[in-house]
Amino acid sequence: MIRNKVRTVVIDPGHGGKDPGASGKKYKEKDIVLSVALKLGDYIQKNFSDVKVIYTRDNDTFIPLDERPEIANKNKADIFISIHANASPKTYSFGTETFVMGDTRNASNFEVAKLENSVISFEENYEAKYEGFDPTSIESYIIFSLLQHTYLEQSLNIADKIQQQFREKVQRADRGVKQAGFLVLWKTTMPSVLVELGFISNPEEEKFLASSQGQDYLASALLRAFREYKNEIESRSNFEATLPVKNIPDEMTNDVYFKIQVFSSKNKVSLQDRIFEGCEFPEEFPSGKINKYCIGKFTSYEEASLQSRNWQSRFSGAFVIAVKEGNIIPVSQAIEEIKKITSN
Repeated sequence: MIRNKVRTVVIDPGHGGKDPGASGKKYKEKDIVLSVALKLGDYIQKNFSDVKVIYTRDNDTFIPLDERPEIANKNKADIFISIHANASPKTYSFGTETFVMGDTRNASNFEVAKLENSVISFEENYEAKYEGFDPTSIESYIIFSLLQHTYLEQSLNIADKIQQQFREKVQRADRGVKQAGFLVLWKTTMPSVLVELGFISNPEEEKFLASSQGQDYLASALLRAFREYKNEIESRSNFEATLPVKNIPDEMTNDVYFKIQVFSSKNKVSLQDRIFEGCEFPEEFPSGKINKYCIGKFTSYEEASLQSRNWQSRFSGAFVIAVKEGNIIPVSQAIEEIKKITSN
């Protein structure tokens, strides 16, 4: 679901307490990411009086992985940002990267996910708690099913903005936006990202990550990405609030109509799959590396919006899109075209 307001952000400093995370020559990941997280939260609170900031931890405390997304879910967060520092046996590795939930097929992405997910070994009875999940076995990542892609598109949007800020404003090496199976992102019910600020195993990056100036730069970059995303979501909401509600006869809008996007996935899903049982007009729209799956066909935005809310009990990510001649177009464009049709 694309939320029309951004009012609550949960910031998750990785590791903590008995779990130090990765270690450099002098510093520990848990301390660096906590400092950046607190700076980010402070910046958000000072710049946005309408936003509530919640931390999964605000001191040197160990929080089990499954409790972190639960904090976000219980507080109905609009964004979940998990902050980490990377590490590699190759001490020359450097740069920032931002992950979203996805399949762990790429070898390097798997190594990062394996490192971050290994935190569960600090938890008692973790084998039963995580249903036999083994962070070192790629077979275990099969547990990440189709519906974990519900917020993929929105998460990729935030991740892109973060990497752009790191690259253009902080001059950090850009390792890109990636997908992998992170337990901390697994059960979040909102757009979520895991940010790797840099390699603590690289002596030069460790100095930057540990410095007050470096942490200020990184937190400021995250703030700007957050602001861009918030403004984008809320400007879209403000536009939609002014949309006409008049229903349009089908014959007048054969090539422009609205649908409900219910999920997106990197994997192809058959339109005859049982997930679409009871859904009318299921359609697939390829978009880059992901496929968007939509249902219904409506000639007015009002009707589509109403029906999308009804479907959210089944598809939590349901929201309205517009289609023209088989291609997704901006909702604003569809509204304008329909207005022209009805005014003639």
